[in-house]
Amino acid sequence: MQVRLWAAGVLAIVAIAAAAVTWYVHRIPRSPFAAELRAAAPTASPEGEYAARLADCVACHSTADGEPFAGGLKMGTPMGALYSTNITPDPDTGIGRYSLADFDNAVRRGVAKDGHRLYPAMPYPSYAKLMDEDVRTLYGYFMSTVRPVRRMSQPPEIHFPLDQRWALALWNGLFLNNDPYRLKADHDAAWNRGAYLVQGFGHCGACHTERGPAFNERALDERSDKYLGGALLDAWYASDLRGDSRLGLGEWTEQDITQFLKSGHNRHATVYGSMLDAFNNSTQFMTDDDLAAIAAYVKSLGGGGDTTTFTYDERARDALDGGDLSARGAAKYLSQCSSCHGQDGKGRGDLLPPLAGNASVLERDPASLINIMLNGGGRIVVHGVPDSYRMTPFRVLLSDEEIADIATFIRSSWGNGAGAVQASRVRDLREVTDPSSDRVIVLRLR
Repeated sequence: MQVRLWAAGVLAIVAIAAAAVTWYVHRIPRSPFAAELRAAAPTASPEGEYAARLADCVACHSTADGEPFAGGLKMGTPMGALYSTNITPDPDTGIGRYSLADFDNAVRRGVAKDGHRLYPAMPYPSYAKLMDEDVRTLYGYFMSTVRPVRRMSQPPEIHFPLDQRWALALWNGLFLNNDPYRLKADHDAAWNRGAYLVQGFGHCGACHTERGPAFNERALDERSDKYLGGALLDAWYASDLRGDSRLGLGEWTEQDITQFLKSGHNRHATVYGSMLDAFNNSTQFMTDDDLAAIAAYVKSLGGGGDTTTFTYDERARDALDGGDLSARGAAKYLSQCSSCHGQDGKGRGDLLPPLAGNASVLERDPASLINIMLNGGGRIVVHGVPDSYRMTPFRVLLSDEEIADIATFIRSSWGNGAGAVQASRVRDLREVTDPSSDRVIVLRLR
């Protein structure tokens, strides 16, 4: 009898737990806008377009040959491919029937109007920090300014059991912080504005913060030294934005940061890889005050513990100047790279970046250096005008071994002191970044 009672009790607990989990994973969170009726039509404002620029919505929700915000961009993930959705105000294929509360739930909580969960390729863990008034402003822009486009969104290419979106509610419960940004009283207004833009609108951590086994960002703000510490993404290594002198922004001034975000170049680096979309569509349009705030916040972040600094070493330059090409990769560097980057590795002003002391060259993971040598640099467009210089792709011209040799020369010369590059690593990246392949990496959460 006692065994039966015990078994019945266990079954009752299991049933209650199952019912609770079922309710939790299918519930639609309550937005602070839930009580508002959709009586008055949203109104456009200059602030709305600017907010959309800050959030860089167009970069993912548009394709090169498609209409703005109509979706369709293919994004590869370890689980399978995703396609960005139509976020124009079309009532049937877009978000035209979304209320402000529906819009808020999608942007800040990753829950669509019909209750299905969004994959966190949509950076809602960052947008969760947006303040109510900014969400309202974004909603007004999309509903009253963006042109409706009838275009059905493509379903994800993710297979069972990873296609079960209800499980993302549990992921949100573990990793999503639903609290909007709160001003830090111990910092000034500029620092707080910068923190808000970096953590929220700019969703910088989505690329520049390492991800855990569940594809969660390991940190969401400056309280952890993992935040913005660099991460592998899109087969590029998103740079360390913290204060390390060699691998981070320790040698950059606040003016260097604002110049980089405003013009795409500075004395240290040029935008490339995934950052190219962020620059072309977002950061160059930010106000000077917002760029200065971002720079102030980023420069306040400490380093990750590497206190070594870069010291230029003239031996590689002297060897090239003297015709000594005995070092691995020296001859190919001289013939293919030195006309732009110099035999001294110091580049040419702000437009052709230095390789000596360049953090992207010094990274422990050489993915960015290999990728840009294979595929070249994208077109930097400033206020509608393409730049005059861009990195040449060597995918066809050079073999895996030759690219590995040049990369090794660059990483070991002028005082860089980074490790050698193996041809096998070049071969792997050549395959997954092949622009002619339908399996190219576009977005890879790691």
